[in-house]
Amino acid sequence: MDSALYTNYLNILKSELIPALGCTEPIAIAYASAKAAQLLGEFPDSIEMRLSGNIIKNVKGVTVPNSGGLKGIDIAAVLGAVGGNADKALEVLEEITPEHIQKAKELTELGICSCSLAENVPNLYISAKARKDSHYAEIVIADQHTNIVKMEKDGKLLLKKELETVTEPVSVDKSKLTVKDILEFADQVKIEDIEEIIGQQVRLNTAIAQEGLDNNYGAQIGKTLMHVWGKSVTTRACARAAAGSDARMGGCSMPVVINSGSGNQGITVSLPVIVYADEWEVSREKLYRSLVVSNLIAIHQKYYIGSLSAYCGAVSAACGAGAGITYMYGGSYQQVSLTIINTLGNVGGIVCDGAKPSCAAKIASSVDAALMAFQLSIQNKSFLPGEGIIKGDVEETIKSMGYIGRVGMRATDTEILNVMIDRADINQDC
Repeated sequence: MDSALYTNYLNILKSELIPALGCTEPIAIAYASAKAAQLLGEFPDSIEMRLSGNIIKNVKGVTVPNSGGLKGIDIAAVLGAVGGNADKALEVLEEITPEHIQKAKELTELGICSCSLAENVPNLYISAKARKDSHYAEIVIADQHTNIVKMEKDGKLLLKKELETVTEPVSVDKSKLTVKDILEFADQVKIEDIEEIIGQQVRLNTAIAQEGLDNNYGAQIGKTLMHVWGKSVTTRACARAAAGSDARMGGCSMPVVINSGSGNQGITVSLPVIVYADEWEVSREKLYRSLVVSNLIAIHQKYYIGSLSAYCGAVSAACGAGAGITYMYGGSYQQVSLTIINTLGNVGGIVCDGAKPSCAAKIASSVDAALMAFQLSIQNKSFLPGEGIIKGDVEETIKSMGYIGRVGMRATDTEILNVMIDRADINQDC
């Protein structure tokens, strides 16, 4: 493999596979608020949040980590200002104490935080403005959960990036991803180059899955699957991925290694592969190379779909996991491609209606579909070009699904938000 492409793929993994504490959207709100308070230099009298619809959608129903079970935008923002460590980015709430939680509850009840919908902004957009008397500080995040594009204090602009020029670092180019090159990279990558990032993903994501199985979080999807479906490798792959999401959506404070900016996607892309590696007793090296495939295949799809949309990221992540399992099994490029095509031809387009406990069920369904796709692919069976969105090859199929997620579901995204915030008159329109 060309050295520049090798470096690019390695840097993509390093930039994407990072630890985060709790669902990334409320954490990003807490981070923005903590940074605004830090820039202000004193504790604010008020916090004004302006958020894109997708951020509102993904925070409304999820428990804020380390909050004592509290939910919502206000508590995420106030807790970030009260006890957040702005220097820890997506682990901003790691040092929260019971005293911080109590103070945040009191201030939230007093109405210190206000929130409004920001329109005509990127799908991922957060503005946090902290005020104290006549002073203020504003932080704006866009496109990525920790990507600060504006810093302003008392009318003085300290940082400004034009939104249309906000891009990945020069060393990362996701447009170069292809299934064929991902498999070649997985074959050739030096284990010492991925030891730390993949090893951390295995450790952290396995731990939160076990937490979800051991305790009662959310709707307990993972525990229920293990109880009802037995302990086959297929069940364990679905259940452990779901259990990780049960815990994460239920406010568990344990960190996970994310994928495409999402903890649920990081859980989904890794745990089924880890379960199958254990079942097949493969080497650590084979597991790590298979996780390289699963992570990069998921990232490849999200490049076309976008970071936040009406398209459920569990599908693209599970599709990556299925591809990784096919690779681990010894599948060819053609069979890995068929796993991707078979998954997208089945469950592509499950809608995202925000982060919440039911994400665990969508993960289980998506993983189950990816495992069926794997079983079909190793028998060289697949859906055919011209059947629905399936195109003549895997790259065109990925692009077609990405187009549907980014463009075709744009109106769907708006209407999902309208239903969630009671803007839609569903009785009249139905």
